[in-house]
Amino acid sequence: MNYLKLKRFSHHLQVSFNRLNVICRSLYKLYAPDGLKHRKNVDQTKLPDSSILAMLIWQTEIGIESQRRFCKFFVGLSHSRFNRRARMLLPLIRCIRQAWNQEVKTAGEFLIIDSFPVPVCQPVCNYRVKIFRGVADIGYKATKKVYYYGFKVHAIVSDDGN
Repeated sequence: MNYLKLKRFSHHLQVSFNRLNVICRSLYKLYAPDGLKHRKNVDQTKLPDSSILAMLIWQTEIGIESQRRFCKFFVGLSHSRFNRRARMLLPLIRCIRQAWNQEVKTAGEFLIIDSFPVPVCQPVCNYRVKIFRGVADIGYKATKKVYYYGFKVHAIVSDDGN
């Protein structure tokens, strides 16, 4: 991750990626099947599978939809090799999703998932505000067609209220 082409914000990006990489390393150890961990020539790869998994998550986190455009940020990363290895990790991603879905304790039959913004200040002050700098961010509420500075809450509620 130290070969980013973008040098201006590279420290901030490397810190956030390193945190994500640690999480993905533990997820890989927990959920990766043995066939994926011990496949042929896995010891000769320059980039471990956990880092590819972290890069896929990081790509969606920073909002880049095109993998070709995402690969241009890195010096030694081949677009075709990244795509091949990302497709190879799809069963692992499905396995992690299923495990997390089973961990959600549901007493009821249905789940309601919702998200809503929690603005910290009025929209006029979005770019000047100093409170929660580095933690809160500017978001867009599509239903009201307004930008806000603050947090976004994601909630899961079952039909019995838990």
